[in-house]
Amino acid sequence: MCSEMILFGPMVTGEQLTEIHGTGSAELPRRLGFLDALSIVVGIIIGAGIFLVPNLVARELQSPGRILGVWVFAGVISFFGALACAELGTAFPATGGQYVFLREMYGPLIGFLCGWSMFAVARTAQVAWLAVTMTLYVSYFVPMSSGAAKFLGLGALALFTTINYWGVNAGALVQKVFTLAKVAGLLLLIVAALLWRGSSTGTHAAVSGGFSISHFGVALIACVLACDGWVQLSFVAGEIRNPRRNILWALAIGSAACTAVYVLANIAYMRVLSIPEIAASEHVGASVAERVMGHAGGAIVSVIILMSIIGTLNGCFLTSPRIYFAQARDGLFFRKFAEVHPKHQTPGFAIVAQGAWAAVLLISGSYESLLDYAMFAIWLSYGFMVAGVIVLRIKRPGLIRPYRMWGYPVTPILFLLITAWFLGNMIVTRPVPSLAGLGLILTGVPIYFFWARQLHGTSSSQTNA
Repeated sequence: MCSEMILFGPMVTGEQLTEIHGTGSAELPRRLGFLDALSIVVGIIIGAGIFLVPNLVARELQSPGRILGVWVFAGVISFFGALACAELGTAFPATGGQYVFLREMYGPLIGFLCGWSMFAVARTAQVAWLAVTMTLYVSYFVPMSSGAAKFLGLGALALFTTINYWGVNAGALVQKVFTLAKVAGLLLLIVAALLWRGSSTGTHAAVSGGFSISHFGVALIACVLACDGWVQLSFVAGEIRNPRRNILWALAIGSAACTAVYVLANIAYMRVLSIPEIAASEHVGASVAERVMGHAGGAIVSVIILMSIIGTLNGCFLTSPRIYFAQARDGLFFRKFAEVHPKHQTPGFAIVAQGAWAAVLLISGSYESLLDYAMFAIWLSYGFMVAGVIVLRIKRPGLIRPYRMWGYPVTPILFLLITAWFLGNMIVTRPVPSLAGLGLILTGVPIYFFWARQLHGTSSSQTNA
């Protein structure tokens, strides 16, 4: 009865779960420094969105001030989320990040549903989608059939699985190289546009039309999604040296820097193109580059986007498997996922499993719809996580918090209001994928009770012994 209370009650700690399960698996060594952590934040946040999303924003908001305002607002909201993650990450600097936070806040069931949805749908579908998107930009230089593109996508999954299986230092090195390359390429485009001496119609041109909350909301959703990715640093918190310092500064500097780059990119776009031109272009970054740099501009932007996708893809293999690893160490997933490779000191099986399941989703073509469904689940987990900052302040006031979220309680409440609006808007405007995402989360409930019974059986046998 005591074990059942620990398993199914409202509060449980990682130490209690470890004691119940009796795991003696090795720990992952702390080998990631500040630059590694910063490259994870920046490398995962900056993807292809900044080259594509301005088109949608310009269609919804037809003035430079509103366009820049929505990007700043989205960046501030994401910054608040990153600060909440920093408070939790420095208080619980353990491998698994968000899973660990939710487990400590609400008990193992909620933590399990987070980890389950991440492996079954969210993060595996994400890497499958990134691999496919990468092939689209490779085909800009080397035309290929759909079969060849799918084979290349599978090859990319295998490559990044191997790199990150081989060692966290190898994955971190790739992350730093491609993060530096993508930021340098994007800054090159920004500087070239700002220094361009052609006739500028963009900055002062606005399309007539009044302000609409609904239009602002559509643009805000797109911008917030482009600023997403900061949470994934928490997944590797257990491998970051001096986590109480490096997690905070990597999240704060990284998220702020990405917002600054995004705002500068939009200023540069509007320096070269008018707002109607931006609204009409499906590939704004390429349109700007072609006008500023000539025919080579499109190829340059394709290379930058390709580097952005590769950096994000590698970052997902570097971070996401740590969630499944932490869950398995708690006895709430297949034990094999909790294994640490004796030579490479990585959660090798968890990394391979993510790559294999992503390959299945890629081959089946189901990754796109699953990723659509997963968006609701991901943002629901963000809401629970940030609300948990308030929950823990009330329930565990004595918890050691090396960093306390700036602006508390206003900043987490603002984040929660935007998240609630975001989720409500999804339910109203896209009920099928939203409800499907919620359904996918709930499929984990019976699976959790299966694992919990297994864990309780292990605990009883150990007690009898």
